[in-house]
Amino acid sequence: MDNGILQVTLLKPAGSVTGIKYNGVDNLLEALNGEFNRGYWDLVWIGNGSKGKKGSLDRLEATDFSVILENEEQIEISFTRTWNFSLQGKVVPLNIDKRYIMLRGSCGFYSYGIYEHLEGWPAFNLTNTRMAFKLRKDKFEYMAMADNRQRFMPLPDDREPERGQVLAYPEAVKLINPVEPQFTGEVDDKYEYSCENKDNRVHGWISNDPPIGFWQITPNDEFRSGGPQKQCLTSHVGPTNLAIFHSTHYSGEDLIMKFGEKEGWKKVYGPIFIYLNSLSDNLANPFTQLWEDAKQQMKVEVQKWPYDFAQSEDFPSSQQRGNLSGRLVIYDRYVSEERICANGAFVGLAAPGDVGSWQRESKGYQFWSKTDKDGYFSINDIRVGNYNIYAWVPGFIGDYRYDGVITITTDCYKEMGELVYMPPRNGATLWEIGIPDRSAAEFYVPDPNPDYVNKLYVNHPDKFRQYGLWERYAELYPDEDLIYTVGVNDYSKDWFFAQVTRKIDDNTYKDSTWQIRFWLELRDVTQIYTLRIALATAHISELQVRVNEGGANIPLFRSGVIGKDNTIARHGIHGLYWVFNIDIPGSQLFQGNNTFFLTRTNSTTPFQGIMYDYIRLEAPPDFTH
Repeated sequence: MDNGILQVTLLKPAGSVTGIKYNGVDNLLEALNGEFNRGYWDLVWIGNGSKGKKGSLDRLEATDFSVILENEEQIEISFTRTWNFSLQGKVVPLNIDKRYIMLRGSCGFYSYGIYEHLEGWPAFNLTNTRMAFKLRKDKFEYMAMADNRQRFMPLPDDREPERGQVLAYPEAVKLINPVEPQFTGEVDDKYEYSCENKDNRVHGWISNDPPIGFWQITPNDEFRSGGPQKQCLTSHVGPTNLAIFHSTHYSGEDLIMKFGEKEGWKKVYGPIFIYLNSLSDNLANPFTQLWEDAKQQMKVEVQKWPYDFAQSEDFPSSQQRGNLSGRLVIYDRYVSEERICANGAFVGLAAPGDVGSWQRESKGYQFWSKTDKDGYFSINDIRVGNYNIYAWVPGFIGDYRYDGVITITTDCYKEMGELVYMPPRNGATLWEIGIPDRSAAEFYVPDPNPDYVNKLYVNHPDKFRQYGLWERYAELYPDEDLIYTVGVNDYSKDWFFAQVTRKIDDNTYKDSTWQIRFWLELRDVTQIYTLRIALATAHISELQVRVNEGGANIPLFRSGVIGKDNTIARHGIHGLYWVFNIDIPGSQLFQGNNTFFLTRTNSTTPFQGIMYDYIRLEAPPDFTH
């Protein structure tokens, strides 16, 4: 494909991108790699015939090629693979259609994929799917994904055994003898560059000589799994650029796509835009200009969504979609007798399900918006189908779901009027710890061990992205676990961001029990108090709650073993959200000093743990303290 600005070379019929020629450079992709390992789609699947515990990698090599459209303004080409039972156990049981589009005058190209599973085909699980580009390591040395998340990056050679030391898991490597001495002693780990879907619009790489930017722009999240807060990989050492369409990172098993034999399914991933930019002069610092230009192009692509030039009937135009608007307000009589405008709330449409099910939903499409200061929202260009309306509001615990199923039809405009969210509440707040925002970022995040630093995150708001912070807990609390006294301690300084295992020796870990101490001026032994615990993430852990008896054999509450988010190891600050509402009999409380014991059990690795989002103790209904 060639439009006079760039030339893209693809393998026929496999559909892999082998070359991108632009601005005098014959190939921006790494020619040292094989032709199938430069620009490609892939997925990981588990089923009859897949290999290994984590499944088989399928590069989705096509078997047929066709030109869908070719005229003076545009070309669209298709690489397809049609599944049949002779392929059972060899490749994923899906029909695959990989599309590429180039437009006249465009500094880039588009790609999208159509996956289809027909009724009667074998059952299987899909864990990850993406599009990846491997760029030239002798050219692209500077990576950017946000205004405050960009830097010069090490070479892939620096991660090899002769130059780097593998740390607690293969992705994390300490650079001992890097090619460029400036990286000596730093930790490189691709998970340090993860990003939430809602913020993952543009990221990429910059070459200094000549000054060229390679950018992946994702203008819309409708095809991504898990909602706006779901985190995915972006760019990392390689130089590698990823478009993640679906992954189980920061969520685990709950986000595996599981298909039954009788299940028909089709989904379009993308289109995404691969954008190239350049500068005519070899400036000493081209990075800012190329990054700012990429951000502007991202805004252009967002405004063009949904694209009207994609030829597949499975990608509907704006005129074939519907729209919905309304207003979200909150009623919590213990906060205000008046309804409160839901300022900055996330409101979305996703497949019908239970309250909060959207964060574990992956097979369908999702459409999200944020409310303005008065609670008004508008969601446009929604695909035809049946949905529930979901929402959550920063500053309030829990999830909202509109009771009825919403049917979106072609060119419809649905006005929902005023939607009222009544967050979980039984009585007045006696005390609270944290901010209900589905994140542990407000709690104390320690400085990293000086031996394990990524310089990007020194004096950075995302301090939690540093490697090895789980080990700091036992260093800060060597003799006893955390004790927090309500009214005395400050959660931003005294509440460690993650309740992790305590290391005993190299291969032994034990449970931890945190204490919340508080004073009750009055109590009612005949009433029920409510303890609400919201978790920002969990990984193979059980939470147990005891009241005033830390050694009690039977806890008042136990969560059971929950979560496989692996957020702690992957430098996140949240994963999947959990809320537990625990009844506390007044007879178990004292007038005066009280203690809640929060025990996190199940301790075989350093990465098991939980992060709290918010904790609140409520009085009985209408009880005055």
